[in-house]
Amino acid sequence: MAASKRDRTVQAPVVEEGREPPPKGLETRNEVSLVGRVAAPALERTLPSGDVIATWRLVVDRPPGRRPVPGGTRQVSVDTLDCVAWGAGARRTARSLASGDVVSVEGALRRRFWRAGPATVSRCEVEVKTVKRLARAPG
Repeated sequence: MAASKRDRTVQAPVVEEGREPPPKGLETRNEVSLVGRVAAPALERTLPSGDVIATWRLVVDRPPGRRPVPGGTRQVSVDTLDCVAWGAGARRTARSLASGDVVSVEGALRRRFWRAGPATVSRCEVEVKTVKRLARAPG
């Protein structure tokens, strides 16, 4: 008979040698929740490993600054974040998005490293678990 979800053993977090686990209730986590506009349609590609990913950029408004601005007007500033979807459902949704669509994205922040000539370079990106269109682009 197959074990039910309740019967499964919960594994303890992996702790590096010489490091103490965080105190109960203070466990670390990597969770990202964003709402923003799609900068351009997603691109889907196959990696050398055979994995298929969809990538796109998300434009997210920054909250207004705390400092007063001369003249009283505040310039809107934004962050442009790279997003990558590995799962079939998130890739399918990403393929249907158009520039300017407003979406909700949930996932985790990842820092990816690779070689570019003699140098090692890195980039932070959002590894998307779920993406949902909230509004279509105007027009």
